[in-house]
Amino acid sequence: MERFEIEGGKRLSGAIDVRGSKNAALPVLAATLLSAETSVIGNVPRIEDVFRLLEILESMGVTVEWRDERTVAVTPKDVDPSKMDVTPVKKIRSSILLLGSLSARFGLFTLAHPGGCVIGARPVGTHFDALRKLGVEIEGDGKEYRIDATGRKPGEIALRELSVTATENAMMLAAGMPGKTIIRVAAAEPHVEDLGKFLRKMGAKVSGLGTHVIEIEGTDHLSGAEHTVISDANEAATFLVLGVATGSPITVRNAHEHHLDIILEKLREFGADFRIEGESITVVPAKKLVAVSKIDTRTYPGIPSDVQAPFGVLSALADGETLLFDTVFEGRFNYVAELEKMRAHATVLNPHQVRFRGPAKLRGTTIRSYDLRAGAALIIAALVAEGKTVIEDIYQVDRGYERIEERLSALGADIRRVDA
Repeated sequence: MERFEIEGGKRLSGAIDVRGSKNAALPVLAATLLSAETSVIGNVPRIEDVFRLLEILESMGVTVEWRDERTVAVTPKDVDPSKMDVTPVKKIRSSILLLGSLSARFGLFTLAHPGGCVIGARPVGTHFDALRKLGVEIEGDGKEYRIDATGRKPGEIALRELSVTATENAMMLAAGMPGKTIIRVAAAEPHVEDLGKFLRKMGAKVSGLGTHVIEIEGTDHLSGAEHTVISDANEAATFLVLGVATGSPITVRNAHEHHLDIILEKLREFGADFRIEGESITVVPAKKLVAVSKIDTRTYPGIPSDVQAPFGVLSALADGETLLFDTVFEGRFNYVAELEKMRAHATVLNPHQVRFRGPAKLRGTTIRSYDLRAGAALIIAALVAEGKTVIEDIYQVDRGYERIEERLSALGADIRRVDA
């Protein structure tokens, strides 16, 4: 086990690059299974979730070759789902994305229940319902699922909710079988759109990306393709909040402004501003952080649940009260108790609401990361706090942020990775 040791209170400066999107890279890598030909994927983040997914692919006989630091070639010519190693499947939530691509290419296979962050109920029912409407039969006991995709067929379906990964699973299945499929109540996030663009390059006809109705004309003769993954909006948001929280004029590069519209607007409400030049966003620190009365997470284009915890830290530092809602997950307030150890003032009202009262003068102590976004938020808190903070269980952070301590050190942060 490793931990971070952080000395806080330092003003940061310089520029930090945003890596490829975790939430785009994972479905794109899963979609490479739709063809026996080689696909080359660029701007792949070197994070634990990506490594685990590639480990799963290799266990099934897929050839994985890193062409350079962030470009990976995937050749699924000899893929065999019966050889799948269930150990990494149980470590990452994104393993559920194999459901769509394998259902398009194989008749019968099994899939273990996926793992991932402990952030509340994350049922797979929406995924199963979508694929069943497309002719796939699924049976299981919550630990392992038996999939019979021999009766797969295109059609018009509506999802039970705006689920990103259920949308992506339905898209992959639709792309890999002949005929037209219409997906209603589809998620519209930029990473869903990025998957759609990759499926187009493979030979599927995809329209409606960025909307809640996606049409796909699929084929069972998809080809390999080259694709560059979009940059990570959640990572960009984390670094922007970091700059605002520490009062540091850092520049966040490779950031798409229009993927961050509501994030930037909410940070302006806290008192910050920004200079935007192309894909670089520089933080103009607030003279005083002023609390925002209410922040609520929503499906895109709302504030992502993945950015809720960093906003929680900012709310603890701002002058006044903030009522923070997480309407997406009911288990994402584990970090609040850790902030309270640092002398933040917060009250968890129910599984979806927490009230912060600031400004808090945070003090360093020993805390724990319960999920990857909470871990990033606690790093921000530690960099603001007076004294030394130790963050344990940092594997969670590594699942979504590539060598974050090295990148933050380049900004002047005093952060070290230490063997516990």
